[in-house]
Amino acid sequence: MDRTTRTRRRAAAWAAVAALVLSACAPTLPEPQPADVPAVPPPAVTPAQAERVLDAVGATLTTADAALSTDGLDARLSGPALASRTAEYAVTSATAGAKGLTPVPTSAQTLVVPNTQEWPRVQLVVTEQPDDLSSPRLLVLQQASPRSQYMLWGWARLLPGVQMPATATADVGSTPLPPDAAGLVVAPADVASQYADLLTNGDASAFASVFAGPDSFRQGLLTGREPLAQVAAQASGTFSEISTAVPDQTFALSTADGGAIVVAAMTTTSSLTFSGATLPLPPELAAVSGGALAPGSELRSSLGVTYSDVVAFYVPPAGVQAPVEVLGAEHIRTSVTGA
Repeated sequence: MDRTTRTRRRAAAWAAVAALVLSACAPTLPEPQPADVPAVPPPAVTPAQAERVLDAVGATLTTADAALSTDGLDARLSGPALASRTAEYAVTSATAGAKGLTPVPTSAQTLVVPNTQEWPRVQLVVTEQPDDLSSPRLLVLQQASPRSQYMLWGWARLLPGVQMPATATADVGSTPLPPDAAGLVVAPADVASQYADLLTNGDASAFASVFAGPDSFRQGLLTGREPLAQVAAQASGTFSEISTAVPDQTFALSTADGGAIVVAAMTTTSSLTFSGATLPLPPELAAVSGGALAPGSELRSSLGVTYSDVVAFYVPPAGVQAPVEVLGAEHIRTSVTGA
């Protein structure tokens, strides 16, 4: 096998992981269940206010997406959403539109609003199905302080076959839960770190039994590693992929059955080393290198890719013999290094 063939196979193998696709099957959405006794305090956001927030976020995205420009984007996007969209603009521009933007609809099917007088506040929105017929999104909207606007903090694609847990109606509101909330099979603060361990270590993880599975997001990552590990072995190199929870970036709202919807930010870092060959860098990878790598530049020893992940979970109440379920996930390449 000549060097060109080996290089092409390595590039194709790396592209296999980057091309992780979640099935477009639409999940089953819940009918919200009213609480027997109205919660106190009342919901922090009325349905009409929530719709106005979504309209404003949608308008900001529409303008920025059309121009592929981050100008004004931080007026309504923050956290993983801002980082992911910024990276996607760079990739879409570098590939002349061949690598398009992730559709983020802002029309709501289901609203999960908080009933609290504290900040920061988080509301969740299950969107309508995007025009490309992929799965609806679960939007996470955060208001950091009383005078702040609600910002799109992140989104996750609902996984195929998922049934969303029932929550209180929007005119009642759902109770926000602290990171160390008791009464759940896993505290919100620990869910993402345990799932990250499972993503990193697979069935060898000490937390494998905590989660239902294998969910399609986890299975896609695990399957995508196989060709890269083979490439590394053939090139006298190594391949590793490590997922980690982002500290203090977890939000939880109660469900009607005493459980919780937990949404968390994570990062996944893939590292490939090799020798005896060169790897031409495609434009979609060079675009998120921060200008350090030019399209087509030849890497001779290593390639590292970092992804911004948003993962949503259903955590059952304590005492229930049921695993934590992954409701949705998003996985977007935001940074590349190489040598």
